[in-house]
Amino acid sequence: MSLNLIFCGTPRFAVPTLEKLVEARFPVRLVVTQPDRPKGRGLELVASPVKQSAQKLSLPITQPDRIKSNEEFRTQLTDLTPEAIIVVGYGRLIPQWMLDLPPLGNINLHASLLPKYRGAAPIQWAIAHGETVTGVTTMRLDAGLDTGDILLQKALPIAAADTAEALAPRLASIGADLVVATLRGLQEGSVHRRPQDNSQATLAPILKKEDGLLDFSRSAAEIFNRMRGFQPWPGAYTSFRGKNLQLLKAQVVGESLPPNQLRTQGERLLVGCGHGTALELLELQLEGKKRIAARDFIHGYRPQTGEKLGD
Repeated sequence: MSLNLIFCGTPRFAVPTLEKLVEARFPVRLVVTQPDRPKGRGLELVASPVKQSAQKLSLPITQPDRIKSNEEFRTQLTDLTPEAIIVVGYGRLIPQWMLDLPPLGNINLHASLLPKYRGAAPIQWAIAHGETVTGVTTMRLDAGLDTGDILLQKALPIAAADTAEALAPRLASIGADLVVATLRGLQEGSVHRRPQDNSQATLAPILKKEDGLLDFSRSAAEIFNRMRGFQPWPGAYTSFRGKNLQLLKAQVVGESLPPNQLRTQGERLLVGCGHGTALELLELQLEGKKRIAARDFIHGYRPQTGEKLGD
């Protein structure tokens, strides 16, 4: 027996799931994605990664501006009589009428081991908080924020040097397989819903620009984790001589320096952090300039030992 599916998704993270569903011969009757958005200097309209994938797969596509009180969209979905709606990073709250429509519900792929890291940025916050393991969860959506019943989960280690950019494609890949396994398990009756333990919940709110502003009273390890988690946006930044300075690559070192304070050691550039710790800065980018290695920064700007970042 095949399951009639509707797929709702927008970002690159959702593409492997859509491709795996088609590869596994699940009938995807409709792909719902966000409207094309203006991008770049010319502000040309650009299709979402999911739309681009759906076009290559010759799947029908719709891009409603709104869905909650959109009668035309509601009729379109109802007429397709989906057994399940798959939701991966769609970017809109799913209204109650959509939650109630398919018998197997709206099945969401979330990039954490729920109930940890509920919210819009689970990959980024897991790394920023120094987690060594994360994973993916399939769950049945309800009206809350990532509070629905869990269906299946799969864990994935976070490597010491992983950034959010590096980890996301691996999670997307195992998540795609997990969605297929979830649907097959629901068909066979081998997958059962289990409620989340709300007492164990943590939040992963949408990132803001100010999350990237570095606080050098934090330990070097904390700052390093935030640098990894907040790539590519909002990044990790401070100021140097009154200009914005992006810290792009660094490593924790066994030195001790006062917070914010710079020290040069030959071609090495160190900055003090909280709790008697320090980071060696490896790649930086000053406002309006190119990304450069620390040795070029030292030769170009000649930072003085004792000079501070963030003043």
